[in-house]
Amino acid sequence: MPTEATQIRTRTFTWQDPIATAEAGKKLSGIEYLRKVVAGELPPPPIATTLDFEIESIEEGRVLFAMDPKEFHYNPIGMVHGGVASTLLDSALGCAVHSKLKPGAGYSSIDIKVNFLRPISHKTGRIFCEGVVIHFGTKIAFAEGTITDKDGKLYAHGTSTLMLFPA
Repeated sequence: MPTEATQIRTRTFTWQDPIATAEAGKKLSGIEYLRKVVAGELPPPPIATTLDFEIESIEEGRVLFAMDPKEFHYNPIGMVHGGVASTLLDSALGCAVHSKLKPGAGYSSIDIKVNFLRPISHKTGRIFCEGVVIHFGTKIAFAEGTITDKDGKLYAHGTSTLMLFPA
């Protein structure tokens, strides 16, 4: 008789061609592009589908992501893997910067630093990741972000430096 620990679980998901979506986005400002993703007019990037997170709200220089932690996010010791939290922060910080781009411009993360404050599990409930631009220059942008629960309890904090590519 299999125990709960040995029961196999299955997860299936689909995504759309990210290159076609990126090409369509080059004609839009960053905020326009992200708003079309939120509205469902453009598909989300595959990483959002893979890890099952979404943009809750967007404004220029600020983005709020949300995610419900699940078993498939777990590491071997029974909590959400730090890489999931790091990816969530990297996505929110990048999208905060993306929201300030002109049509045809781009960016890439140079670095990210994440501080983990407490473990996240499926018992945590829905978590929110806010990314905010703290500097947007001509070549470099800086952003910071937090992961909190519905009550505002802090689970992680991150900062990122991003290189900007002109249109």
